[in-house]
Amino acid sequence: MPFIVVALVAVLTADVLLLTQPGELAEPVATRTHPAPKQTLMAQQQPVPQQPQTAEPVAPLDKLHKPNLFVLTRKPFTNELLQKVAKLRGVRALELADAASVVLDDKRVQTLAVDPSTFRSYTPKVTASSDALWQNVAAGDVAVSFVLGNDGGLALHRQVAGPAGPLRIGAYATTGFGAVDAVVSKDVGRTLGLPHDNALIVSAPKTNSAQLRDDILEVLPKGTQVAMVNPVLPEPQKVTQNWPAGSFMTGEQLTTALQAAVSKLGRPYVWGAEGPATFDCSGLVQWAYGQAGVRMPRVTHQQWVTGPQVPYAQAQPGDLLFWRNDPTNPAYISHVAIYWGNGKMLHAPRTGDVVKIAPVSTRNLAGVVRVSPAAAAQVR
Repeated sequence: MPFIVVALVAVLTADVLLLTQPGELAEPVATRTHPAPKQTLMAQQQPVPQQPQTAEPVAPLDKLHKPNLFVLTRKPFTNELLQKVAKLRGVRALELADAASVVLDDKRVQTLAVDPSTFRSYTPKVTASSDALWQNVAAGDVAVSFVLGNDGGLALHRQVAGPAGPLRIGAYATTGFGAVDAVVSKDVGRTLGLPHDNALIVSAPKTNSAQLRDDILEVLPKGTQVAMVNPVLPEPQKVTQNWPAGSFMTGEQLTTALQAAVSKLGRPYVWGAEGPATFDCSGLVQWAYGQAGVRMPRVTHQQWVTGPQVPYAQAQPGDLLFWRNDPTNPAYISHVAIYWGNGKMLHAPRTGDVVKIAPVSTRNLAGVVRVSPAAAAQVR
């Protein structure tokens, strides 16, 4: 039988946290001069515009900090609360941010307002290394995730409507924090009305993330939410699990899910849409499998852990196909499709396209997952 190595809480849930609406590092980032980083595709795609007099230069990248926990509070963090978190065992670095949902281009987008000089150290290496990207953010641009940009139709350098006027798409920059799809500077965040200092990124690379999450909840006020990002878990919590045949969808469930999905052929792709008239890629999966009584999580990186991985050569109709297409975060799962059989897949591709059946592309294919309803129901 197929098997998978399961990490019990290895799913990013920042997408849930940021739906709640309305810094200093514990370990400061050094400001010594470094050689200019090698130019990346992102930096070449985004020439640095003329900076306004009020825009401060972005500090060079120092060492990277692996983010392990994302904390959201109802009220701004105070110095007292920051000290409580900083003193917890294993905490190496902290970064404050402002978090809320913002409507951009008629899409509700979960957004962080950050200090570009320090926040960059908590992002994937390719993103962190791009001086042009962070200088654009400091100058007032919005950086959107590759998925929102590529699939959602927000092209680089385009002006989009925001709550306080137009914003320029200055970069593609997937942060690695769940479904956070846009980053702006703190100054821009204030014009957008984001709450101040209600989010905290915690780096604790050598500490059990589940235990640290419990410790943080104990020292912070009631209503605080903590999501694990890149969780550190002890080896005993990682087990090789055999999956008996009864673990998977029945033939009736598979038929129902496939019939539901194919009934939506021709429906438009709309980023963030969950049906029944329009869909994005993971929204289509969630809706179709929901018709079969399977409780699927909402976004692609969560759907990636809803069952064991199987070789593509053994893929069966109803299995899920996943891709890593994001050059700003190469490990990120950015697209999902339903395997239809005979080398075909059914999916919602991107803005301007429709739900369709198409040949499977194996370029950047991350893997194939056979859905277990019990495993899917536990993903948060």
